[in-house]
Amino acid sequence: MTNPRGALLVGSVNYDDAETTMRTAAEILGPRLRRIPDGEVGVRFHWIMFQPDVLGQAQGIERVGAERIPFGAGLDARPLRIADGVEASGIALPPLGYVSAALESYEVFRRLRAEGAIAEGVRFQVSLPTPLAVISSFFAGDDRAAIEPVYTAALLGELDEVLGGIPHADLAIQWDVASELGIIERAAGYGKVMEAWWPGDPFDGLVARLAALVDAVPSGVEVGVHLCYGDAAERHFIEPVDAGTLVRYANAVVAAAGRPLTWLHLPVPIERDDDAYFAPLDTLALGDGVELYLGLVHREDGAEGAERRIAAASPHVAEFGVGTECGIGRAPAGSTEGILRTHAEVAAAW
Repeated sequence: MTNPRGALLVGSVNYDDAETTMRTAAEILGPRLRRIPDGEVGVRFHWIMFQPDVLGQAQGIERVGAERIPFGAGLDARPLRIADGVEASGIALPPLGYVSAALESYEVFRRLRAEGAIAEGVRFQVSLPTPLAVISSFFAGDDRAAIEPVYTAALLGELDEVLGGIPHADLAIQWDVASELGIIERAAGYGKVMEAWWPGDPFDGLVARLAALVDAVPSGVEVGVHLCYGDAAERHFIEPVDAGTLVRYANAVVAAAGRPLTWLHLPVPIERDDDAYFAPLDTLALGDGVELYLGLVHREDGAEGAERRIAAASPHVAEFGVGTECGIGRAPAGSTEGILRTHAEVAAAW
C-alpha cells in the first residue's frame, strides 16, 4: 500500500481568524505542509456567497427580487442581473475582496514565520474561485456571456495585485474548480441543470478557461487546482460514478496550459473505498514533479476510513498526499483539530 506523503489544506478551516488557523495547522501538520492558507475567514467562510453583496454595489447591476435571501452571517444570496439598457462592458466592478484578505493574512503569515511558528520554505496559499463559479451561480441567461469578460478581468486584476503585494517565492495560488464539473456532468443536484453559455463543445470551453487561469500565474509562483463536486450542506451536486471525469478534465487542462501545475487535488467521496472509483487514475498524466493530493480524509470515519481509501487508491497511483474533499470551514464546531490530526495520522512528512 502507498504510504502518502504530505497534506494539503484545501482552503477553508473552521476557526475564527487567520492566526489560529495558521498556528494550529503548523503545529499539528508541521513538515507535512508545503503551503498554508488563512482558512478563508470572515465573509469568505461560505466560499463565493459574499460576491453578490459585492457585485450588487456596482452601477448597472441589480439584485433579483425585492426581498433579501438571508445566508450565513448577514449575507444576501439574491442573484444578480444586468440592468435594462446597460452595456456590460461599461460596468465598473468594486474591489472583489480577495486582495485585501490576502494581503492582511500574509502579514500574519510573515509574523508567525518570523516567530518560528511557521517553518522557512512553507508558502502562503491564496485560494481563488474561478470566474465561472461566480457567473454561473449568480447570473442567468444572456447576462452570463455579457458579464463573463468583465468579471474575469476584475478577478485577474485582483490576482495581479496579490502577485504585486506578496513576494513570489512566498506565494501559492489555488484555483477552486467546482461549477465546471457540474457543467461537464450536467448536474442538477442544487435545483437546476448546470449548463454552459458559449457555443461549441462545453468541455473545450471549460478546458480553455481553466488553462488560461493556470497560465495567469507566473512561473515563480506555485499554482494548484482543486477539483470539487460541491459541498453545500456537506452534499455533492452529483455523486460521481468514478474518478473518470476528474482525470479527463485534469489531463486536458494540463495538456492545454503553457506552464506546469504545482499540485492537483481530487475529491474522494466517503463511500468510495472500492477499486472502481480509483481505476481511472491509471491514466492520470500530470507530468514530472506535480504533487497529487487525494481528498480522502473525512471527519466521520477518521484515520480508519482514510486508510481504507488509501489502500483502494494505491494500486492506481504510486505517490500522493492527502486532504479533505473540500474545505473544512463548514465542519461542525469543535471538529477541526480532529480532522487535522487525521491528516497527520495517515500521511508522512515530506
